Amino acid sequence: MGEITEAAQPENQELERLVQQALDEARQQGVDQAEVAASRDTGLAATARLGDVENLEYTNDRGIGITVYRDSKKGSASTSDISPAAIREAVTKACTFATYTAQDPHAGLADAERMCTEIRDLDLEHSWSIDSSTAIAMAIECEDTALKVDPRINNSEGATVSTSRSVRAYGNTHGFVGSYAKTSHSISCVVLGTADGEMQRDYYYSVARDAADLEDTRLIGETAARRALNRLGARKIKTTRAPVLFIPELARGFVGHAIGAIAGGAQYRRASFLLDAAGEQIFPQFVNIQERPHLPKGMASAPYDAEGVATYDRDIVSDGVLQGYLLSSYSARRLGLETTANAGGAQNLVVCGNAGDLESLIRQMGTGLIVEELIGQGVNAVTGDYSRGAVGQWVEKGEIQFPVHEITIAGNLRELYLRIAAIGDDQDMRGGIRCGSLLVEEMTIAGS
Repeated sequence: MGEITEAAQPENQELERLVQQALDEARQQGVDQAEVAASRDTGLAATARLGDVENLEYTNDRGIGITVYRDSKKGSASTSDISPAAIREAVTKACTFATYTAQDPHAGLADAERMCTEIRDLDLEHSWSIDSSTAIAMAIECEDTALKVDPRINNSEGATVSTSRSVRAYGNTHGFVGSYAKTSHSISCVVLGTADGEMQRDYYYSVARDAADLEDTRLIGETAARRALNRLGARKIKTTRAPVLFIPELARGFVGHAIGAIAGGAQYRRASFLLDAAGEQIFPQFVNIQERPHLPKGMASAPYDAEGVATYDRDIVSDGVLQGYLLSSYSARRLGLETTANAGGAQNLVVCGNAGDLESLIRQMGTGLIVEELIGQGVNAVTGDYSRGAVGQWVEKGEIQFPVHEITIAGNLRELYLRIAAIGDDQDMRGGIRCGSLLVEEMTIAGS
């Protein structure tokens, strides 16, 4: 297997050429508007389990998607064959499909004046010159480190080392054509521990745009093992109401339910527990959520959104008050508003902290539950009812007492968000929502 190395700028230019070719074909077929996205993805992933190679995968995909608008009707087609004949056929299919769809006055491209005019370099591309042999060796080392931490760590679901590079080009009949590349690299490990006939599993991972920013392979294995060990001896607890502290990697998902509820699609479909909530206090006054699309190396950074609209900094929540929604041009038109450059989702949401790290929040909590894993999908996006299986640690007098399992935490998100007592400064930087540990002053904890 060869190396995954940085491709030259001509690859971007080739994708832009394909985009322009499809747009020219669409114009020749008499559409009112058209937009085209082309992509190229390459990657390598190696998984080792119990010292042997379990999986080795190489990815090399390329494709193009075309959407046309004619008489307020929309048609789309895609192909992985990028020959001129295949692109011509895809455009023809899209035009044909547009004759069958219903008219929609809200359909169409984003407004021309909103197109990105400067494609910033956000430092998103850092190719990792790693071959399959090196990736396998790193995965084996990661797992081996975990297995040597303690004799109770006696099984594994494997360690994986992966690297990927993607190039995206987008253009439309407003005259906008742009492209940029980004990379993502990761190392992960999942192990199992056994004691007194009980088995527990846990994991740890690191992900970054630049491989130089990844955590050490051995540290990842050791952390996965210690997390699994901390779960051994888990007990059930009686049903109660108590404070609940989410670790950072789960806190971002807890906040993410609000982000889904303020997405334009949920709003115009009238299917959101935060329906028409702009201007309302939905969090305590100390909570601020900022969108920062241009953070260097950010996992959700982008110079423009999926419609070519220039991204920009904005505050989603200020002093606990919802400032607005996340809108594409389509959802904005449905709501009588303007696009917020969020076609394709939010870009780098930063949840500002008002407290210290996890340890300080444990002391602040006094008695309650630390949630370290959530199970199931018990979240009603329409009503905000929240009920998830949970695994974690029970805390008394500011100190961890014992691990707990087979419990459920529940409440209504509208109420739970207002009960947030503190957010830590220990932000998890591994995703599109950067949030620290999050303490809710009280939730229902259902146990035995």
